[in-house]
Amino acid sequence: MKNTPFTQFHIELKAKMVPFAGYNMPVEYTGITEEHMIVREKLGVFDVSHMGEFWVMGPEALGFLQGITSNDVSSLWNGKVQYSCFPNGKGGIVDDLLVYKFSDEKFLLVVNAANIEKDWNWCVSNAPKYGIKPGKDLINDSDNTAQLAIQGPLALKAMQKLTQTTVTDMEYYTFKVIEFAGLKEVLFATTGYTGSGGCEIYVKNEDASKLWKAVFEAGEEFGIKPVGLGARDTLRLEMGYCLYGNDINDETSPIEAGLGWITKFTDNKKFIDKDLLLKQKANGTTRRLKGFVMIDRGIPRQHYEVVDASGKNIGEVTSGTMSPVLKQGIGMAYLSKGYWKTDSEIFIRIRNKDLKARVVELPFYKKG
Repeated sequence: MKNTPFTQFHIELKAKMVPFAGYNMPVEYTGITEEHMIVREKLGVFDVSHMGEFWVMGPEALGFLQGITSNDVSSLWNGKVQYSCFPNGKGGIVDDLLVYKFSDEKFLLVVNAANIEKDWNWCVSNAPKYGIKPGKDLINDSDNTAQLAIQGPLALKAMQKLTQTTVTDMEYYTFKVIEFAGLKEVLFATTGYTGSGGCEIYVKNEDASKLWKAVFEAGEEFGIKPVGLGARDTLRLEMGYCLYGNDINDETSPIEAGLGWITKFTDNKKFIDKDLLLKQKANGTTRRLKGFVMIDRGIPRQHYEVVDASGKNIGEVTSGTMSPVLKQGIGMAYLSKGYWKTDSEIFIRIRNKDLKARVVELPFYKKG
């Protein structure tokens, strides 16, 4: 099992450590609900060094990414980030990812920790047809990169103390390469998967310790706390964001998953599964990923059966939790056609009881 460059700090802080995607990771420090609310109200720090980073470079980089990702990479400008996915050639999803554009010939892909090897092999297997050479134009830098996500409404204000470059006015899904905490060429991004604003900071492994100490020192006056994977999951679920392995996988299409907005059928883009997904968009699908809230008291969990009033199976829960903000059970599920309309009544089968729930528009959590 791998450690991240920050593992020593998690252990010193007495975090509950668990194996995750081959890494020794903190699931919680003082409690998931408390950590969740820190991010909603102030600012919290996540170790996300387990994520994967691939560089794609050279004159064929754009053509390669246009072919293997679903979103339109040609719409990016330098300093812009894009959410996308790798279609798998069978209507499913290899992984969801972020695409960072540095220039027309330099991009960074950030992929899920559990899928680093799978994604790398996918990129390598597709590289030759686009004239991309692994090791030269395609580089896996995952093991050399440390990353902290500082999330919450006070995150950018606190981090501004560590740089001369203005970061408090950065738009969502943009990035800058800046001097930060005395470190040169730090990648500073504002993507976030919590819905509470904030930033991600990428450094070399050897600079991780300096970064951690500087971030916590800068955030001390604002009430900064470390946050584990448990709250990361409840935060993203309150926003209705998909988690690979739960809500999307090799068997789910981006159209079924409500990710049509990252699936661009533009004339200048011929990508894997384009024709198949275009048919799904035109003809519809038999199931869709929808959000729901519990009306009866109960906490939905992954794989719980969804039924109608007569007990007939109409779907399956992919993610579920008790929302720390709403104080209500919330979840996402693939539902059969006919049950997608907002306010539709559905039932979640929990311990052999059919508990009433209601289909809702995402996100569950709305600021303000």
